[in-house]
Amino acid sequence: MPNLHRHEEEKFFVAAEGRKESVPSIHDPPTRELSVVVPSYNEEERLPLMMDEALDYLEKRQKRDPSFTYEVIVVDDGSKDQTTKVAMKYCKKYGSDKVRVLSLVKNRGKGGAVRMGVFSSRGRKILMADADGATKFADIEKVEEGLKNLQPWPNQMAISCGSRAHLEKDSIAKRSYFRTLLMYGFHFLVWFLCVKEIRDTQCGFKLLTREAALRTFSTLHIERWAFDVELLYIAQRLRIPIAEVAVNWTEIEGSKLVPFWSWLQMGRDLLFIRLRYMTGAWQLETRKCN
Repeated sequence: MPNLHRHEEEKFFVAAEGRKESVPSIHDPPTRELSVVVPSYNEEERLPLMMDEALDYLEKRQKRDPSFTYEVIVVDDGSKDQTTKVAMKYCKKYGSDKVRVLSLVKNRGKGGAVRMGVFSSRGRKILMADADGATKFADIEKVEEGLKNLQPWPNQMAISCGSRAHLEKDSIAKRSYFRTLLMYGFHFLVWFLCVKEIRDTQCGFKLLTREAALRTFSTLHIERWAFDVELLYIAQRLRIPIAEVAVNWTEIEGSKLVPFWSWLQMGRDLLFIRLRYMTGAWQLETRKCN
């Protein structure tokens, strides 16, 4: 099983007052209704828009329903800019019980950052949300409905994925021929090698029950862009029900994805996923993490 190593500095959140708070564990019973995990790498410019929209929604929802509790965990994935400083402003404004900042010592990749956030969460449900705010945050209600429609959840496990598949024709019209070719090639490899039932594996807006997050992320090996594919591959192998729900999505400038090299790396990772699970080099079972 993959080892989740935390550096000493990663075992604590820094509270608004500057004191350190030990991170909780996903093995603990949930104490919040929702955890929002926001992986962030050099996002000082894009993060504020996403945080403003998300926290405005979450605060209004809590006022309507005081039983609704939440936390937002910003995982700074070894940024070289002021991402942590920007995130800490929200921690000070809303309190460290609602906004938590986990700063990683070095860059792990998006999958590694999400995994660290998931394993430090307190929510009964856990939402992955990108720092660019490309998905309208209020669409959490759509993925929540998708999750609800999967009930009864086997062993309390289910996943609801936001999807941009309905926007594909518009996006093709705006992309270059080369990028469109790369996109179709990647989609074919995903379908052929790993995940056949989900049209958009890469949308960064996914809602998991706590048990589903524990089972899938405990087995996850890929730490960079293709981690979503492995996550869904694991879920399908474990027979965790998955919903795919259309969400509103807008392309935001500043993507860290370098078209050719990122797609090449993802293609390699897809081959690793298929071959290593087929040969038994990677096993499907959970394990405790520190």
